[in-house]
Amino acid sequence: MTTTTAGIVFLAVLVIAVVAVHVPLGDYMYRVYTSDKHSRAERVIYRMIGADPKAEQTWGAYARSVLAFSAISLLFLFTLQLVQGRLPLHLNDPATPMTPALAWNTAVSFVTNTNWQAYSGESTQGHVVQMAGLAVQNFVSAAVGMAVAIAFVRGLVRRSTGDLGNFWVDLVRGTLRILLPISIIGALVLVAGGAIQNFDLHNQVVNTLVGGSQTIPGGPVASQEVIKELGTNGGGFFNANSSHPFENPTTWTNWVEIFLILLIPFSLPRTFGRMVGSPRQGVAIAAVMGVIATISVSLMMLFQLQAHGTVPTAVGAAMEGVEQRFGVANSAVFAASTTLTSTGAVDSFHDSYTSLGGMITMFNMQLGEVAPGGVGSGLYGMLILAIITVFIAGLMVGRTPEYLGKKITPREIKLAATYFLVTPLIVLTGTALAMAMPGQRAGMLNTGPHGLSEVLYAFTSAANNNGSAFAGLSVNTEWYNTALGLAMVFGRFLPIILVLALAGSLARQGKTPESIGTLPTHRPQFVGMVAGVTLILVALTFLPMLALGPLAEGIH
Repeated sequence: MTTTTAGIVFLAVLVIAVVAVHVPLGDYMYRVYTSDKHSRAERVIYRMIGADPKAEQTWGAYARSVLAFSAISLLFLFTLQLVQGRLPLHLNDPATPMTPALAWNTAVSFVTNTNWQAYSGESTQGHVVQMAGLAVQNFVSAAVGMAVAIAFVRGLVRRSTGDLGNFWVDLVRGTLRILLPISIIGALVLVAGGAIQNFDLHNQVVNTLVGGSQTIPGGPVASQEVIKELGTNGGGFFNANSSHPFENPTTWTNWVEIFLILLIPFSLPRTFGRMVGSPRQGVAIAAVMGVIATISVSLMMLFQLQAHGTVPTAVGAAMEGVEQRFGVANSAVFAASTTLTSTGAVDSFHDSYTSLGGMITMFNMQLGEVAPGGVGSGLYGMLILAIITVFIAGLMVGRTPEYLGKKITPREIKLAATYFLVTPLIVLTGTALAMAMPGQRAGMLNTGPHGLSEVLYAFTSAANNNGSAFAGLSVNTEWYNTALGLAMVFGRFLPIILVLALAGSLARQGKTPESIGTLPTHRPQFVGMVAGVTLILVALTFLPMLALGPLAEGIH
């Protein structure tokens, strides 16, 4: 079987599996978020945090709860890292000192679901920080994203009310009923596949194939690996991330990890369809995600398997930075999946990709990571784009635009447009500042177009809460730790505030009856319109920067 054929089979089986779980998992999440019953464990948690599970919240109260919880999480993780030397199961001699700037950057990174790492995990963070700090945030930051998505859908569903649900109930249910059970099963699967799970602080010395020796640390890896993929987090226990054999041992565990990345984001549209009372609406949103993802994966595999140049021509594909046990095709699928979502995990190194292959990873993030996007954030991002599409269509036919029985008035479109503009503004401003400062340009490993691509990738990844990187950029400096940390904060919470404000505005409306001029939003025509608007808007925003970076490198 050729490399290309094997890659197609790998991808086909993946698509079949994702389609198979779309309905049952989507329906299960619908029941989780609409049930009025609370488990005993949930009631205990509500009493501990002082939350009333029966109380509803307006969009402002919901947003304040999100911000308060995230601020406390950030402070806890920041402090935990600085005092880790006094904790059990800590590293005696960390390779990278945990400075306040690095602790800030890392705390922000994991709280915002970005999981950007400016250090080597296995030689910098102790086991307590890995488990009680980073792994916990992998769960709750993902649950926050899902909670906000569900609140936004409630805004579309509810009529003449200001209430969007209860953040604390949504947070707890998403964690205990969805993320935790799947993670337990997934961890057992990865352990069976060879991923390690122990509390060993003593480095293991192993013999290599060439007769030398290599020192490799152990740790609670499998449990963190599963939620890093399932929650579209991406932070690796090891610096090599999912290319490390202790995190991702074989081709079939590689398949499992990609499946986990896509599992919830591609199932949430079904949840959305059930909540709005029209499964066809959920199918339409999933179809838009699928169309964009298909284009991305196809181009990625094309550029990596049919790359031009001396080395790719000699070996048949772009093998630099790719694990032999995975191969180019499977790694290309992983790279597309991790950047189309907000995961940021890697099983190959994007900095070594062909110029156009690297461009696709950037463009995936610049789309807003909506195909299918992060857990929760992908759904509400795509729904915002659907609203913008309906508005554009309304302008074309001279009618007041409507979406699911709600009018898109000037207030709604201002909030939607601002949501779309916030992240590109952060990306382009951060990149411009870094390139304008000689001291920060010195952090680039490469000069010219590829050096620009390294910086552009970093701010694209941070602002879109992805966390992957072009490895050539040295970012463990006070300036980059601070600047990228701010990009993560603003890129996460400004859109969330705008989404919740828009949900509150929609929830206060009554129902607008359908008329002959209402645009059907469940047909293939609408699917094509949303996909087209998404691609065109992003191309108009980022094409000049891409032309100076990866496109210029590819032409050269």
